[in-house]
Formats: sequence, C-alpha cells, structure tokens
Amino acid sequence: MNKGKDADGTMEKDMEQVLRKAEVLIEALPYIQKFNRKIIVVKYGGSAMSNEALQKNVIKDVTLLKLVGFKPIIVHGGGKEISRWVGKVGKEAKFINGLRVTDEETMEIAEMVLGKVNKQLVTMVQELGVKAVGISGKDGGLLNVEKKYSDGQDIGFVGEIQTVNPKVLYDLLEKDFLPIVAPIGLDEHFQTYNINADDAACAIATAVHAEKLAFLTDIEGLYRDINDKSSFISRLSASQAEELTGGGLIGGGMLPKLNNCIAAVRNGVNRVHILDGRIPHCLLLEIFTKEGVGTAIIADEEQGE
Repeated sequence: MNKGKDADGTMEKDMEQVLRKAEVLIEALPYIQKFNRKIIVVKYGGSAMSNEALQKNVIKDVTLLKLVGFKPIIVHGGGKEISRWVGKVGKEAKFINGLRVTDEETMEIAEMVLGKVNKQLVTMVQELGVKAVGISGKDGGLLNVEKKYSDGQDIGFVGEIQTVNPKVLYDLLEKDFLPIVAPIGLDEHFQTYNINADDAACAIATAVHAEKLAFLTDIEGLYRDINDKSSFISRLSASQAEELTGGGLIGGGMLPKLNNCIAAVRNGVNRVHILDGRIPHCLLLEIFTKEGVGTAIIADEEQGE
C-alpha cells in the first residue's frame, strides 16, 4: 500500500513538472509567432565568453532561436583573450579612454585571436545541428571603417565604422546559415582595423533592420543608482535612456554601451536588451517570458504599450 502511495505521489509530482513545462512553452508561443522570420543580433562577449559552461548555454540559446524561426546573427568580441595573447608575447595591453591601443603587432594578434574565437563558435553551433558560417567585417565588404581617434589621441589600428554592406549577411540568412561575425574591418586603402564589438553589433543591427539587438554583458542591466538594487530598470524608452546619460547617472564602460543602444533604437532597431550573460539562458528568459531578466530599451512611441 505504501508503495502505491509513493508511486501516486511521484506520479503527481511528475505530472506537475510536465504541466509546468507545458505552461512555459505556451507562454513562449506568442513571442515565437511575433518574431518568426525576424532578425535578432546578439552581441556576445565578457565573462559569458570566457566560461565554457556559460558559453555553451549562450550557443544553445541562439541555436534554439534559429530552430524556432528567428534569424539570429552573432557578433562576438574577444578582448580578454586578445589581452592574454598580447601578454604571452611579452607586450603590455594599453588602453586610452577604455579603447585598446592597437599597434601593428597587436592588430595581427587581435585578428588571429578573433579568427580562432570565431571558428570555435561556429563549431559549437554546428555540433547542435545548425549550419553556421564565421566571417569578419572584411568579408564581402561588410564593415568599412576610418581610423578612430580617442579625444584626438592616436590609438593605432582601431576603426570607426563608416558604412555597412549587409549583402553577405542577407545571403547567408537566405541560405539558412547562422552568421557569426568577428569585429574586424577595412578602410578605403584595404588596411585592417580592429573594431569595438559593441559598435559593430549596433551598426550591423541597424543595417539589417533587426527586430532586436541583445547585449550579453557582465552586469544585470541598468540601475538608477548602482548601489541600490531596488532601483533596477527593466524597461525604458530611448528618451528616458538619454536622460540617464545626460544626468551623469551612468558611468564607466556602461555609458558608451548605453549610447550605442540609444543610437540603435533611434535608427530603427525595434528593441535593445542589456542582459547579464552570466545568467544561464538569459537570452531565452528575456525574449520568451513576460517578466524578462534584463533591461529593455524601446522606441518612445512604444512606451505606452
């Protein structure tokens, strides 16, 4: 008899778990319908990229988005790995205003490391049964740049994006490939430049009229006061974001990131998400659940929705 009771209790628990899974799928359904065949750009870097378990979770998330009908594009960084390799050859990484000073030797290392990271991500996607193609901004004239200066200071081979030619991305998406882009570009003289991955993601998302742009970062999202966890902002309009940047409430590395987010929304990207890449499956939680887990920046006209 006791065995029967235990069995009944276990069956009830199992049924509850199954029903919860069904509820999750049903909650995701309207989002899957809404974003079917829409382009989403995922900027991938930071701690989530250096931790193998988190890296696999992110790739699983993006692969799932592809399999349920999204058209994802990954734009990746590799700053920490570049710094590690620069150190290996006895050089010291130098930064001016948060931007890596990139001499000729460092540029060579950066391109090598980004190419290595790029193909690792391609392999991880293809292990999950989705076709992926890794490219850099050089391929198909995707990212055309000019030399970038930081407050008038020469920071070497760092590029400022001037134009984006997304044809190669559209061609890959049309053939059912998942494009994975390394942030390297060419100037008009075919000189190679390193590009800030956030800048590359924003420019690409704008050029392909992405429905969403998601930044996987090392923070939970935006706070009105970083020292007050209750001041977390789950959603704000582009104008509200501009007020935050103008009010001196946002500092450090988040300021240029937030300015990039605002520019993307102002230039036609429907919604930008700032997510903590250290949270397993943060991308799915943000896109497929009502509550979400990060900060969403939306167009002013959507604020009332």
